Amino acid sequence: MNGWEHRCSPIIWRELLDRGGKGLLLGGLNDFLEYAQHYYNITSRMSSEEMLSIAEENLQEYIEVEKEEEEIKNLIKPLQIWITSASTPICYHLIPLLANGEVFGMTTEISIHLLDTDQSKEVLCGIVMEAEDMALPLLHSISEHTEIDEAFIQADVVIVLDDVLLNCEVQSLENYIREVSEICQVYAPLIEKNAKSEVRVISSGKTFVNLKALMIMTYGPSIKPKNVIAIATTWESATKAMLARKLNTNVAGVKNVIVWGNITGSNYIDLSHAKLYGYDCAIWGPADFSRPLLNMIYDSEWIYSELQSAQSSLSSQLCRYGGMLPAHAVATVLRYWYHGSPPEEIVSVGIHTEGQFCVPKGIVFSMPVRFQNGNWEVMTELKINEETQGALGCLAHELIQEKLIALKEIQEMQPYGGDKITS
Repeated sequence: MNGWEHRCSPIIWRELLDRGGKGLLLGGLNDFLEYAQHYYNITSRMSSEEMLSIAEENLQEYIEVEKEEEEIKNLIKPLQIWITSASTPICYHLIPLLANGEVFGMTTEISIHLLDTDQSKEVLCGIVMEAEDMALPLLHSISEHTEIDEAFIQADVVIVLDDVLLNCEVQSLENYIREVSEICQVYAPLIEKNAKSEVRVISSGKTFVNLKALMIMTYGPSIKPKNVIAIATTWESATKAMLARKLNTNVAGVKNVIVWGNITGSNYIDLSHAKLYGYDCAIWGPADFSRPLLNMIYDSEWIYSELQSAQSSLSSQLCRYGGMLPAHAVATVLRYWYHGSPPEEIVSVGIHTEGQFCVPKGIVFSMPVRFQNGNWEVMTELKINEETQGALGCLAHELIQEKLIALKEIQEMQPYGGDKITS
C-alpha cells in the first residue's frame, strides 16, 4: 500500500479516520513507530524487549480465545430429529418446514434421520438428495436409515408417522390395532435405549395416533408421559377451514376449536369456546376484538346436522390428503412446544390422561392445552357444557377398548355400555 516491502512479520493498523486517516496501512513495527512519530507526534518509550513480551502475551491470549471459541462451537450440536415411516408424503412436506428456522429457532441447526424399511431405501435416498440440493442453511445433515437397531441414536425429537391401511374387508379392526401395538413394541425400547432422556415423541399420521402414543409410553416406561403427545391439529385446521367457508371469512380468524377424544377415530368437535377475529359483521373492532363463533352462525340446523355430516366426510378426506396439512400440523405443534403457543389460544393435543375433565386415567385423549416454557398444561379451567361432558364418556370408551385389545386383555371391541370396564 505504501510501497514498503516486508519479508517477515508484517502488521496491519488502522488510521483514525476522524483525524484524516486513509484507512488500513500495512507495515512492520518500525514503520508503525515512524509513522506515528511523523503523523501524530507520538514516540514510544518501550524497549524492544518489552514490545516482544507484549507481542508474546497477545499471541497467547489470541490462542486461548480461539481455543475457547472452538470449544463453544463443539458444544453447539445440532438437534437430532428422527422420523419413522419416512417414505410417506407427510415426511416429504415436513422436512423443509423443520429446517426453515420457524420451528426450533433461527440459530438452531438440525440433523434429520429418515427411518424406514429396506423396500423404501430408494425413496429415502431420493428425499435425502433433494433436501441436500435445497441447501437449507439450518439443515446440518440428513441421512437415511433402514437398520432398526441403529434407530433413534441421540434423538431429541422422534416423529412417528407409521400408519396401517384400514380395510376391514381384509382383516378385522382388532387385528389392525394389534399390528400398531407390535410396531410400537419395537420402537419404544429402542427410544429408551438410544434416545436422549428428555426425548420428545410426537405421534401423527392418518390412523391410531392416540394408540401409538399410548403404546410407546406403555412399552417404554422410562419415557416421560409429558414428553409424548398425539397431533390433533390436522382436525382442528380442517374444521376451521370448513367453518370459514360457511361464514365466508378468513380461516386464520377462526380460533379455539377443540378436538376431544380419539383423534383419528371417534372424536367430538367442540365449538363452545370458538371465536372469530376480523369477521365482517355489524359490530367491528380492533385486531384483537373477537366474537363467539356460535353467535355468528344463525343456521343452528347446520351446526347439529350438516356439520356432523361434514365431519364424517372430513375423516375420509383427511385420509386421502397428500401430506401437506398433516406436515404443517406437526411443525405447528413442535413450534408451540419449543416456543409457546399464542396467548389465550387453545390447542388440542392427545395427552396421557390423569383424570382431567372426568376422563378415565391411563389413556391418550385429545383435549385443550396451552404450551409455555417448553411444556404443555391442560386448560382445566375451561368450563364444558353437559352435552360435551356426556360425549367424553363414549369417546373414552373407544380408546379404552383399543388399549385393552392392544395389550391382549380382550379379543373384540365391545359397544359402549355393553361392559363394565372403565380403565
